[in-house]
Amino acid sequence: MIFKDYVHIGVAVDSPKGLMVPVLRDADRKGLMTISKEMKEIADKAREFKLAIDDMRGGTFTVTNVGSLGGTFSTPIINYPEVAILGMGKLMEKPVVKNGQIVVRKMLPLFLSFDHRVVDGADSARFCRTIINFLENPLNLLLAS
Repeated sequence: MIFKDYVHIGVAVDSPKGLMVPVLRDADRKGLMTISKEMKEIADKAREFKLAIDDMRGGTFTVTNVGSLGGTFSTPIINYPEVAILGMGKLMEKPVVKNGQIVVRKMLPLFLSFDHRVVDGADSARFCRTIINFLENPLNLLLAS
């Protein structure tokens, strides 16, 4: 097993020529605004078919969003040699029980596929809980940047 000391995030992008996964490099060393800007840039390059092969190599983790296409669930496949892939479904309003009352809340399905040789189920559940906490409290993303 090779341990990396960096985080390069693959971002699945639907392009006119099919799915492409450009890599956002050193995401762990960048603030939220820089990540947002660079994600837009690499997604635009993918849609314009202007990526070099090296732009799609070296990822350690991928994020995909079937929700943007109307999908509500998926089982994303890990792109070797990456460790995991986080998928998102369509954000939808759903009835939920809160404080004994049925209320409408926006719900975002998340699904995580991961390599059990590297990550165990408890750690992956904690990772998903952290993602959920950031989504429920987005100001914390700014504080963490």
